[in-house]
Amino acid sequence: MHINTKTSVIQMLMQYIIAFLIVAATVTFSSFGQSVSFQTYMNPVIPGDHADCTLTKVGNDYYTTGSSFNPTPVIYHSTDLVHWQAIGRPVSASWTGYGDTPGGGCWGGHMVYYNGQYWHFFSRANTMYHTKASDPSGPWSNPVRINNPSTLPYGLGYDNSIFIDDDNKWYLVVKNGQPNNGIVELNANGQPTGVVHNLAWLNPAPNYPFSWAEGPVMWKHNGYYYYAFARDLSGGQKVMRSKILTAEQSHWEYLGDFFNENDPLKNSSLFTSPNHVSPVVALPDSTYWVVHPLYAKGEWKGQGRQGLLNQVHYNDNDRPIADYPVNKAFIAPRLPSGGIPWMVPKSDFFDSAHLHPEWSWMGYTPESKTSLTDRQGWLRISPKSTTKPNRVVKNDGEHNYSLMTRLEFMPASQADEAGLIIIRGDEQQQVKLSSTKNENGDRIVRFGYEAKQFEAVVESDGIIWLKMIRNNHTIYGYFSHDGLKWQQVGQGIDIPEIDSYSDFSTFTGTRQGLFSEGSKDAYFDFYIYRDAFSPIQAEWPANQLGNTKSSLGFGTYVLDQIHNNDWAMYAGVEFGDGTYYPKVDSVEFIASSVTEGGYIEVWLDSIDSGTKIAECQIRQTGSWSTLKSFTAAVGNVVGRHDVYLRFKGQDTYRLFMLDSFQFVSSTQTTGIPEVSNEMSTMTVYPNPTSGKLNIHAGFDFHTVDLYNLNGQKVHSITVEKSHNQELHPKLANGIYMLKVTGDNQSAFSKVVIGN
Repeated sequence: MHINTKTSVIQMLMQYIIAFLIVAATVTFSSFGQSVSFQTYMNPVIPGDHADCTLTKVGNDYYTTGSSFNPTPVIYHSTDLVHWQAIGRPVSASWTGYGDTPGGGCWGGHMVYYNGQYWHFFSRANTMYHTKASDPSGPWSNPVRINNPSTLPYGLGYDNSIFIDDDNKWYLVVKNGQPNNGIVELNANGQPTGVVHNLAWLNPAPNYPFSWAEGPVMWKHNGYYYYAFARDLSGGQKVMRSKILTAEQSHWEYLGDFFNENDPLKNSSLFTSPNHVSPVVALPDSTYWVVHPLYAKGEWKGQGRQGLLNQVHYNDNDRPIADYPVNKAFIAPRLPSGGIPWMVPKSDFFDSAHLHPEWSWMGYTPESKTSLTDRQGWLRISPKSTTKPNRVVKNDGEHNYSLMTRLEFMPASQADEAGLIIIRGDEQQQVKLSSTKNENGDRIVRFGYEAKQFEAVVESDGIIWLKMIRNNHTIYGYFSHDGLKWQQVGQGIDIPEIDSYSDFSTFTGTRQGLFSEGSKDAYFDFYIYRDAFSPIQAEWPANQLGNTKSSLGFGTYVLDQIHNNDWAMYAGVEFGDGTYYPKVDSVEFIASSVTEGGYIEVWLDSIDSGTKIAECQIRQTGSWSTLKSFTAAVGNVVGRHDVYLRFKGQDTYRLFMLDSFQFVSSTQTTGIPEVSNEMSTMTVYPNPTSGKLNIHAGFDFHTVDLYNLNGQKVHSITVEKSHNQELHPKLANGIYMLKVTGDNQSAFSKVVIGN
């Protein structure tokens, strides 16, 4: 028996605290039939761009929308505030008032239920509009412009919200520029009555004490009107309150910060400086909640302001303080999940008459440019013009997935192109895996980003399959004629410039999806977000309890600190219906352990209340850095599922580390290299060396990196894919770590330069 003494006291304490809270909550959750996997959650609950999000409660249902900018806006629905699904598009891409430039389109967005109808308020080009529907899924009316009241000395602006008072009067909570805040009463038609509460004193020029005081929202609690606003995009949420609804400054009491800025985990949070919160919503159990958008730090900022959920607590003086969005599992609202899966992009087989509301168009797009009725089960995407592509997109919010489609497209020239795309928010950079022609007139599959372009000649004119795999900041491209045997196109492409990008003009996060450009129609048979038969990296679960991400060094990460009854969930895994892929036979895990190991239970859709499809034993591998393959049989599985891994073993043990897993069919060939049973399958000689290195690995590699003992990269080259490479690094004498990287595996070796 081996107990890992490196597990920190703090980590163990946090696990015990969370376990205690879960046990305490279990009795309440059991009344909803809730799985243990629904009793906690990790942020974000809506991965990907969900800027300026708002929140509305209608009966037992919850809705959110917000700024979409150039992509068309989406309404999301939930029954438990954690699991969300896209249900409607309140503004059509074919509305003639819609723009088609990066950062254009709809700013703000708040859907409410008023006098028997659903209303959606938004701004376009600094002008307010509303649309209406009898059902939140639509159909929605054409936008109606909201008139500016003569009693308001400035325009209605943008990023506004709606407040409905107890007497059924409703108000547009207004912001326009730095010094202008106000509350505008509306009539039954959604137009101003002329009654205005001008809060010009809140953020006056020239000092602007609260920077922009933007994104204002209101709610009511214990007889107080609460008014909250964001400082600016750099963070900070403030709140004030009044006993009466008035413009008189003397009646408003400033309460200070809305979020708990004293949280000890604040500085280590992946998401920091929260603001632009929704109105606070009260639950039947007298708990209070907000959703709010927030950029991830640094390297993932480009994915946009993601949708986070946090609880709000009122102190004895009825001052609201929201939990800071730190990196931990929070106790979930005590609400029934309603069977809604985790909010990631879903597979779509295009078997409906209308495009699923999870999809958005990039900018103004006439209805004739897409169709699901031309050919049953296929989506037609036509270019907007010979110079304007048509892109149908979803949020890009996770760090590992495998996009796949089947495409019928007959390009006539190099200008004709269609396929898969990942596009930066400002639309200036994009990764494309596409069907097109080269300068010789050959039909090719092209995989490219900026100046890095790879192509492979396609020998037939028939339907082709395309697969694009993201593994953190590296994208890989593949194509196939039958969906069984895959051929890689070029090498992996690194896109940190896309993933870390942000600006304060377009505001838009990364999107993924399908596109067509040039002059030819493209027909897509389906869209897969996370293919079950491609490697799923364990380090980034969508939701989890008790685990952490750890580094094995030099760019390799694993799911770590795995203990008994911990779990991790990977959302939107597509197994197919038995027609586009063979049936799954087994599941393979790549893991390591120096203890007695443990077991991985594989559950579909939830733990205990879902379906258990496999159990795999993980044994000792000799060292934590030695990763080996472990497999278990899987019964028949079809369709799309959230896959939960529950970890079982001796209490207090650090059971194992998990690198990745993949579902396997005995009749399927992915063309994607399998991960070696051990990472150290590499020989380097002479070692020590005076400068020349001969490298031989047990797999094809394309990148060679050298790091000093501080972990700094001091030498890096990209090579032709091969098992072998001769290297002549010009480095000072010393000890270095050599890393070679293939498509889905790496190997390391210590190198001594100098005798």
